[in-house]
Amino acid sequence: MSRYTAAAEAELDGITFRAWQGSHYVTLAEVLVRLGSFGLGLTWRVEIDEMVDPRCAEIERLSEGDGLDTLTLLSLTTPGYQLIDAEACGFAGGELVVVLTEFDSSFWDVRASDGAVLRELARHFAVRPLARTSNTPARP
Repeated sequence: MSRYTAAAEAELDGITFRAWQGSHYVTLAEVLVRLGSFGLGLTWRVEIDEMVDPRCAEIERLSEGDGLDTLTLLSLTTPGYQLIDAEACGFAGGELVVVLTEFDSSFWDVRASDGAVLRELARHFAVRPLARTSNTPARP
């Protein structure tokens, strides 16, 4: 995936949950909404490995450079928009604070600097915690 993946795995706590919750596919739009106020002011850079919809290339193009704001990204990922192998990295003031990785339309891996965000997602989806890849102490 992106160049940010290693940093996220080393520095951010995370959870994984199935993209299919029963017969319902959890879209990027739904995950963005579940971020709540934490996600509103972020700037996003998105990489999509499998271009299954014309909007994929547009999202990648628009997220280059300065990135996309959350509401614009949300408007481009309306309900029903399914991703295959994609990563959305959210930045606050240039610092990576959340990474949303979708694997093969099967799993979401969410890493975030704010544990409350992960707890909110865990309340709504069957999740499993992810370990960090470094000895960096956990953030409160």
